[in-house]
Amino acid sequence: MAPQREWFEKDYYKVLGVSKTATDKEITRAYRKLAKQYHPDTNAGKEDLFKDVSAAYEVLGDPAKRKEYDEVRSMAASGGFAGAGAAGGGWSGTRVEDLGDLIGGLFNRGNRRTSGTRGPVRGADLEVEAHISFEDAAHGVTTTLNMVSDVTCETCHGTGSAPGTSPVVCARCQGTGSISDNQGFFSFSVPCPACGGRGIRIEKVCPTCHGTGVESKSRQIKVRIPHGVEDGSRIRLKGKGSAGANGGPPGDLYVVIHVAPHKIFSRRGPDLLLTVPVTFAEAALGTKLTVPTLDGQVTLRVPPGAKSGLTLRARSKGLPKSGRTDEMGDLLVTLEVDVPKHLSAEQRQAVEEYAKATTESPRKYLEVESNARK
Repeated sequence: MAPQREWFEKDYYKVLGVSKTATDKEITRAYRKLAKQYHPDTNAGKEDLFKDVSAAYEVLGDPAKRKEYDEVRSMAASGGFAGAGAAGGGWSGTRVEDLGDLIGGLFNRGNRRTSGTRGPVRGADLEVEAHISFEDAAHGVTTTLNMVSDVTCETCHGTGSAPGTSPVVCARCQGTGSISDNQGFFSFSVPCPACGGRGIRIEKVCPTCHGTGVESKSRQIKVRIPHGVEDGSRIRLKGKGSAGANGGPPGDLYVVIHVAPHKIFSRRGPDLLLTVPVTFAEAALGTKLTVPTLDGQVTLRVPPGAKSGLTLRARSKGLPKSGRTDEMGDLLVTLEVDVPKHLSAEQRQAVEEYAKATTESPRKYLEVESNARK
């Protein structure tokens, strides 16, 4: 039974347990309570009740549909179209033209003949993953993806008919794809069972695709991955998805990029990040530090007295900025003072002499704070 016909027979307000003057919030609250109570996942055997509640909310939860539902129910209750389900039903002062407009608006049917022909249908969008190296992500790369998907049948070129034959117009629906199901005054359009709503029939099906017009095949897709692409990015290839039906266009292919981690580099947007250890002497006295980039080397100056965590910047030595070919990110080098765990005798002696020569504690500010509290 089509949902529209249920409007005459079911009191949706009673199904949800609300009054006809209930507000939208009250209707939503009632639906959520009943949907939870009758949901099939947690209440076996309540499927029919759950469907009734869902059908009621689908109408009453939509202000426009609710208004139309109330109008139809009001006319039915007042005898405006008594016997609508049987031929020759009575009409209590309601003009046929008015009812035709109302029901036509509600059902998109009425006395008008509609076409149920299934026209071209766009193919499904597909998603495939591409795994690339950190370097390829930085510089960009063209790669080939292997996948299996639906493509237009090469034997029938998408018609679904065997070679040398063509689809014919369905004799039952005359190519409209729909037939009328008369219910008294109402004439409901339903998909033609002879052609499945297509409006055409295939008398001799294609041996390759069995009348579907598409076949599953392995194919190779070339994709250009731009430089600077980040892990998790999606690239859209228009028209590279599944083949469409009934001559419809193909869907799109989305390529999800997975970038392998680098041995020494990480990234933050277009900036390259690198952590470099330095000795105590280099940090204390300052030095020139030569570090790698993705395209060679660069020399940075470490100032005297550098501490762990100090970050040095090599401008334009990072990755290309998104959508730009002439602007690069930076290389950010973070210093980490290396403290040896094992000292040679000579090193230990040098450190001990340094300790003796150090007369001022780096924790002096803590003593000042402690004395201030006293």
